[in-house]
Amino acid sequence: MIYLVLKNFICILVLHSDHLCKPHRMQNVGEQGHMALLGHSLAAYISVLDRERLRKLTTRILSDTTLWLCRLFRYENGSAYFHEDDRDGLVKVCRLVINARYEEYASEGYAVLSSKQPVIYQSASGRPGLGQHLCSQLGLPLSSLCTVPCNTVFGSQHQMDVALLDKLIKEDKEAGKLPLLLIANAGTPGAGHTDKLGRLKDLCDQYSMWLHLEGVNLATLALGQATSAIMAANRSDSMTLTPGQWLGLPAVSAVTLYRHEDPALSLAAGLTSSQPVAKLRALPLWLSLQYLGHNGIVQKIKHATVLVEDELSSPVVLFKFSQEMSAASSGGSVEGYCAGEKEVLDTFNRWLGEQLLQLVPASGMDVVELEDEGTCVRFSPLLTAAVLGTQQGDVEDLVEKLSELVPVMSSTMCLRQDFREETHRHSPSLIYVEELSWPGLGAVRYEPQAEGIDESRRKQELEKINTELLKKLQELDTDIIFSTGPEFGTQENCIFVGMVTEDVDVSELVNTIATLGRDIEESGRLLENMTEVVRKGILEAELQLQKANEEKLMEEGVMRQLPLVGSVLNWFSPVQSSIKGRTFNLAAGTVLSAVGNFYKNNQILTLETRLNNQLSLSQLPSVCSGDKNYTY
Repeated sequence: MIYLVLKNFICILVLHSDHLCKPHRMQNVGEQGHMALLGHSLAAYISVLDRERLRKLTTRILSDTTLWLCRLFRYENGSAYFHEDDRDGLVKVCRLVINARYEEYASEGYAVLSSKQPVIYQSASGRPGLGQHLCSQLGLPLSSLCTVPCNTVFGSQHQMDVALLDKLIKEDKEAGKLPLLLIANAGTPGAGHTDKLGRLKDLCDQYSMWLHLEGVNLATLALGQATSAIMAANRSDSMTLTPGQWLGLPAVSAVTLYRHEDPALSLAAGLTSSQPVAKLRALPLWLSLQYLGHNGIVQKIKHATVLVEDELSSPVVLFKFSQEMSAASSGGSVEGYCAGEKEVLDTFNRWLGEQLLQLVPASGMDVVELEDEGTCVRFSPLLTAAVLGTQQGDVEDLVEKLSELVPVMSSTMCLRQDFREETHRHSPSLIYVEELSWPGLGAVRYEPQAEGIDESRRKQELEKINTELLKKLQELDTDIIFSTGPEFGTQENCIFVGMVTEDVDVSELVNTIATLGRDIEESGRLLENMTEVVRKGILEAELQLQKANEEKLMEEGVMRQLPLVGSVLNWFSPVQSSIKGRTFNLAAGTVLSAVGNFYKNNQILTLETRLNNQLSLSQLPSVCSGDKNYTY
């Protein structure tokens, strides 16, 4: 009951902590996830037990969890270290190896490392920043880190070059350094490739080096059948597992399994602790393993591997939209593409990954950046399927959406150059804008052809015309998406054209953009001219009105201008005014003589009435009839 209350309270805090934030979908936590979360609450309760009872309970939990994990992942006679940061296990292992290889390290400290500088080897396809983190935590210089290139001619481009590693180790030994530890991949962070673990272990034995493994493919050790490349992982000296990701268990710690015979060195390295509370880190995983059972764990991992149709291969699928694919889809060649094509292809692949994740959220598709291949779309169900609940139907939807998006991307890629050339034909009114980060047909800017205006006004007119042009394009009955471009793009006042199908007439599209822009510019110029004409006409009319007032004053005298006195005098002695009316012609922009009448509320008023009402000419458009000739 307390657990449910706490859960609901936390949900309310998450949902209402900031009403300005966008809504976030919370992870769908299954029953096994609830068990993991319950483990954290139980750990807090258990920690208040008396010391002896706590010691016995935590020792049992730690030993049982370690035994289950070693059996599940085929790592016999291993010990386990549970840690929150998945890099922390490797840091502790490195300290263990330093303590083992430098006998005086416990008493002399880092001073003993100066005689033989330790060297840690890692793959170029390894986790970014891992080596730097190790050196920082261990107090070692970056020169103690050696990055081994991957194969480029034979084998996978993401597998460590074993022959080159052998050469580097020999060179370091000749330089008086101590090869300490090798970090290998059982599933690289990007492509999911596995190093040649058997050969690497033989090389480590030859030079008395420690072999540490990490990677998503270690999960397949729990299956009844695993590849020979993965099976060699059980010969390693240590490996880091992340069962929380593989099994969909929230807030479950990572585990580093290792083999070492000296418990004192393990204690010195921090891999074991005499504090019972530290052993309670295993409790959430202990509860989850109890709940799932051996068959349940294997079934979850097997389900994830089956989603890629071949459970014996690497459970990671990479997809990349390329020039060859675009040319094959359109029946053309890869020649003739515009400059910066690699950046454009990377942009298209990022767009593809985002679209697939949006259309099929349960697929867990993501985008990875690889050194040689560039941007790729990755499907790695071992990392996401248990959390998102991915099913075979989601994979089928993914394939269907992929088959719909690829032809659109191909046609857009093939028409980009045509769009560029057609835009140049409408120069200088249309300017092609090179924006490599835009996944679409391209970007253009309409340039007004006005002359003799300053830069500030030209920018204002440029922004106004392109804003109106974008609005009109978005109102067209078409499937093409027009927008202002990337959120953090560098180009302003541009029209960005999105993906297009192969039946789009690029020439007609560009002509439509140019025509609409020209119409907007001309209508704006006409309005400016009319505004200027009206302004000058009103000024002239005001002068005529002032002159008429002066003439009336001279003709009728001052006394007749007084409201009460003037009415009496006009009654006894009416005056026939010789002042003629004026009319303002909007089309001609001129003030002409008229019959002396003024229209107001559909009534004809004499000039005297007009003057007595004191109506300003600035009110003419609002008080006159719809005719273009306003008479006063």
